[in-house]
Amino acid sequence: MSASIAIQVLPKVETDEEVVRIVDEVIAYIQSTGHRYQVGAFETTIEGENIDMLMDIAKACLQVAVRSGAPKVSAYIKAVYCPEGDILTIEQKTGKYR
Repeated sequence: MSASIAIQVLPKVETDEEVVRIVDEVIAYIQSTGHRYQVGAFETTIEGENIDMLMDIAKACLQVAVRSGAPKVSAYIKAVYCPEGDILTIEQKTGKYR
């Protein structure tokens, strides 16, 4: 695995219920990409071999939130990339806690 991103999507909407509904739509999109991912309380981590593809997924997450009804959306994105080697995987980082 050469790349990983973590994304926290924050739709600017009126209610917590609407936040959850829109974030659920974003997570469904992430699931549809076929990449390995893990949902956490604050962010979702996605792994892949292609950093460009992962960044495209991050961009699409914002678009999904807007299409789902958010008039405005913010996101916090973390990324790690090692083109000539491996990164620590989700399993290596969190597997012992599941």
